[in-house]
Amino acid sequence: MIIPTYNWQFTPQVEDEDFTKIAKKAGLGPEVARLLYSRGVKDQEALSHFLTPTLDDLHDPYLLHDMDKAVERIRRAIEDGEFILIYGDYDADGITSASIVKESLEQLGAEVEVYLPNRFTDGYGPNASVYKYFIEQQGISLIVTVDNGVAGHEAIDLAQSMGVDVIVTDHHSLPEVLPDAYAIVHPEHPDAAYPFKHLAGCGVAFKLACALLEEVQVELLDLVAIGTIADMVSLTDENRIMVQYGLEVLRNTQRMGLQEMFNIAGIARNDVTEETVGFQLAPRLNALGRLDDPNPAIDLLTGFDDEEAHDIALMIHEKNEERKEIVQAIYQEAKAMVDPAKKVQILAKEGWNPGVLGIVAGRLLEELGQTVIVLNLEDGRAKGSARSIEALDIFEALDPHRNLFIAFGGHAGAAGMTLEADKLDTLSEVLESYALDKGLDTTKNNLALDEELDLEALTIDVVKNFERLAPFGMDNQKPVFYIRDFQVENARAMGASNAHLKLKISKGTSNFEVVAFGKGSLAAEFAQARNLELAVTLSVNQWNGQTTLQLMMVDARVDGVQLFNIRGKSVPLPEGIPVLDFTKDLPDLTTSPAVVVKNIPEDLNLLKQIIQEQDFSAIYFKNDIDKAYYLTGYGTREQFAKLYKTIYQFPEFDIRYKLKDLSTYLKIEQILLVKMIQIFEELEFVTISDGVMKVNKDASKREISESQIFQDLKQTVKVQEMMALATVQEIYDFLMEK
Repeated sequence: MIIPTYNWQFTPQVEDEDFTKIAKKAGLGPEVARLLYSRGVKDQEALSHFLTPTLDDLHDPYLLHDMDKAVERIRRAIEDGEFILIYGDYDADGITSASIVKESLEQLGAEVEVYLPNRFTDGYGPNASVYKYFIEQQGISLIVTVDNGVAGHEAIDLAQSMGVDVIVTDHHSLPEVLPDAYAIVHPEHPDAAYPFKHLAGCGVAFKLACALLEEVQVELLDLVAIGTIADMVSLTDENRIMVQYGLEVLRNTQRMGLQEMFNIAGIARNDVTEETVGFQLAPRLNALGRLDDPNPAIDLLTGFDDEEAHDIALMIHEKNEERKEIVQAIYQEAKAMVDPAKKVQILAKEGWNPGVLGIVAGRLLEELGQTVIVLNLEDGRAKGSARSIEALDIFEALDPHRNLFIAFGGHAGAAGMTLEADKLDTLSEVLESYALDKGLDTTKNNLALDEELDLEALTIDVVKNFERLAPFGMDNQKPVFYIRDFQVENARAMGASNAHLKLKISKGTSNFEVVAFGKGSLAAEFAQARNLELAVTLSVNQWNGQTTLQLMMVDARVDGVQLFNIRGKSVPLPEGIPVLDFTKDLPDLTTSPAVVVKNIPEDLNLLKQIIQEQDFSAIYFKNDIDKAYYLTGYGTREQFAKLYKTIYQFPEFDIRYKLKDLSTYLKIEQILLVKMIQIFEELEFVTISDGVMKVNKDASKREISESQIFQDLKQTVKVQEMMALATVQEIYDFLMEK
C-alpha cells in the first residue's frame, strides 16, 4: 500500500502585493514571490542580498573569538620555523577544513603536517596518544584543530603541559567547561558576538585562512562549499554566499583530485550543484573515513601529482562502492529485526561496521518513520548511532541517563553512543517510557509543503525561476510542492533491481514524468491508485540534447481507501500484509491497516463483516475462486433436459466412476454437473445411494427454479461474477453494503 512517510504540513500562503511587484521586476513570478515572502525575504534589500550575494557581505573574521590570538601565534610559529600540526576530522567537513588550513599555512611558508584521526583506532576529536606521538616523535610545537577540539580537554591539557600550544577552531556544540587551549575560535563562543552562528568547520577554517592571508581566499571556496553542504548546516547568511561562490569555483576547479573524482563519477563539471556535492562528492569523501584511513583525502584535495590524484580518486570510488554494499547488507539485516510494537527501534548485532551505522539508522528512520538506534556488538559492548524523528529529542531523552553509557553525545536528531550490551533492554525501557510520558507522536516527521502546484501552468521557465533560489539546503530547503487531481497514465519500476519508480501523469493537455527513488516495489499500487496526492520537487532533465521538466517524488498519499486489483495467476501477493485465506485459520487483523483477500468464502457475509468492521486503509483483491461457477453458469434449460434424457436411459448410474464420462458426453463441466445432479436429487427426480444414482420415474413434474440448491447456485454465480470481473471499486462498494 501507499503509506506517506511524513505528516504533511501546508505552509500558510501569504501574497504581499508590494513584494510581488518587487519580485516581478527581478524577473520572478508570483509563485516564487509567495515562497520567498513566506521564508522571510520581504523587501527589495533582502531580495537583492538573497539573489545576488557578494563576497563583500562576508563578516570580518576578527569578530570571531580569539581570532587575533590565533593569527598572532601562527605567524610567530612560521617566523620561528616551528613545526605545525593540523588536526582534523574524518568526515568531509573535517577533510576540507584541514585542506583549507594546510594550503593557507603553506602559502605563508609554514612547515605543516596534517593528521586526520582514524575513526576506529583514534576516535573522534583530540586524542592524547596521537598528540603525544607528534610532539615527542615529530617535534610538533603548535597544534591547530579544525572541525573539532571544544570537547578535547584531556589531549589539549596534555599538549599544553608539554609546552605545545593548541589553537582550537571548531563549530560543534560548546560544553559547559571549555578546554584550556591557547585560543578557541568558534562562532558561538559566549565571549564574542559573531554575527552568524552556523558556520561549518570548514567555514571557521576559511575565516582563519582569510585572516592569515588578509583577504578573502576565493580559490578555497570550492572546499568550503563541499564541507558546508556535507555538514548540513544552515545555508543562509555567510554560508549561502560561500556556497554559491564555491560552487562556481568548483565548476572550474583546478584541483587535480576533484577533476579525477568528477571523471570517475561521471559528473559533468558545468552541471555541478549543491545536490552533486551532497549526493556524490561528499559521500565519497565520507566513505574513506567510514571504512579506513581518511588521510589520503588530503593528498587528493591539495596534491599536484595527477597520477597520484587518479589513484586516490579511484580508491575512494571503490571505498564508496564498498560502503554501499556494507550499508545495504546491514540495512537488510536490521530491517528484519524491527519490532512493530516498539515506538523506538533498537537494533544491535555482532559484525556490523560502526562507521556506517548512522547511514543505516537514517535509512530506517525514513522508511519506518520512527526513531532508530543501530549498534554493533563487540566484546560485550554496543556501539553505534541514533537518528531521531522531530517529535522525539534523542539527546533530551538520554542525557539524564548518562549512567547507562560508556560514551554518549549528540543533539536532538542524532546521537552516538557506547554502552554495555546488557543495558540495551534498559535503554529501550527508558526511550519507550519517555515517548509514553511525553505523549509524543513518534510515528513521523513533518514535511513542509510550500505551495500547491497547478500542473497545467507548469513550464520549464517556472522551474528555472525557482532554481534562482538555489543553493538549497538547511533553512533554505528546495521547495516541495503539492499536486493532485491528475491521472496516472503509466507506472513502471526502473533502475538496478527495479528499485526505483517512474510515473507518467497527466492533467488536461499537460504531461509529466515523476521519479521516485526506492519505490519500485509499489509500481502496481501507483498504477492503480485513485485520488493520489504527491509531494514533489522540480528538476530539469537534460538527455540526448533535449531538455524536459521532471518531478521528483518526496512523498505520496491517497485520499480514501486504497483498492488494488491483483487478480490473475501471475500477480504475486504483496509482502508483509496479512492474507485472508478462508481455507485456513484467519490472521489477527485488529492492528493491520491493510489486508489481502486471497479467496472467496462460501458464506460471503463473513468477508463482508471483516471488511465493514476493520476500517482498512488498503485492500488487495486476489479473489481466487476454487470452483468457478461464474464460468460454467448455473445450467441452462437445455442442459438440464439433456442430462435427464441421458440418465433416464439407464436404470442405474454409478456416478463414482462414470461422472467424468458423463461430463464429457454432455459437454458440461464436472463441477456444474455435480450441482445439477444435486438439484435433481433435491427435486426427487433421482435418488442416490452409495454413489449409485437411480431415476425416479414416478417423480412429480417440478420446475428447476423450485430447487434451493439451484437458487443458491444462481446467487453464487452472481457473486463470483462480481468478485472475478467487476472493478475493485464495485467489489468494495458491494462488500460495504449493509
